[in-house]
Amino acid sequence: MSDDETLRVYAAKTDEYARIMGHADDPLLDAFIAALPQGGTVLDLGCGPGGFAAAMARAGLRVTATDAVPEMVAMAAQHPGVDARVATFDQIEGTDLYDGIWANFSLLHAGRDALPVHLAAIARALRPGGLLHIAMKTGTGTRRDAIGRRYTYVTQDELHRLLTDAGLSVKTVTTGRDKGLDGTYADWIALGAYG
Repeated sequence: MSDDETLRVYAAKTDEYARIMGHADDPLLDAFIAALPQGGTVLDLGCGPGGFAAAMARAGLRVTATDAVPEMVAMAAQHPGVDARVATFDQIEGTDLYDGIWANFSLLHAGRDALPVHLAAIARALRPGGLLHIAMKTGTGTRRDAIGRRYTYVTQDELHRLLTDAGLSVKTVTTGRDKGLDGTYADWIALGAYG
């Protein structure tokens, strides 16, 4: 993510965001963990305060957690078993590194034109048969929310095509609607895709 205003919002609201995201009780996370090999390697891409990364580490996974906001990384690093680092989506590197990549409502802050590049890098970083979890808000266009964060909205067909173009095979689709940090409700989609 390279949008400075979005980064500033998260830096200013780190504590509030951590309170909202403080629990990692999520059936999608449970399914993600269950699908991975015991002791497998995971990248939590856009980890925020690290609640999901911590749950993965407690489940015995080896977790690398990245976020572009240093304040978020500092929080994530406090969780046992979480190797937290400051990094942007542009810094996804390497080949066959991870059994799973958890991109939970993070890539929605990337520019639309950058999504194919990021997803191709994710596909390379996954081991053969590795699992990507990606969740994004649904809709069309790019706009800022009430507190200034930039969002790239996608349709289900668009996200499915982006993943397929990156060489990933979509296996699961989940939709929902939740209230975000800005206090408004939004529709979302989560896809599970294998390399």
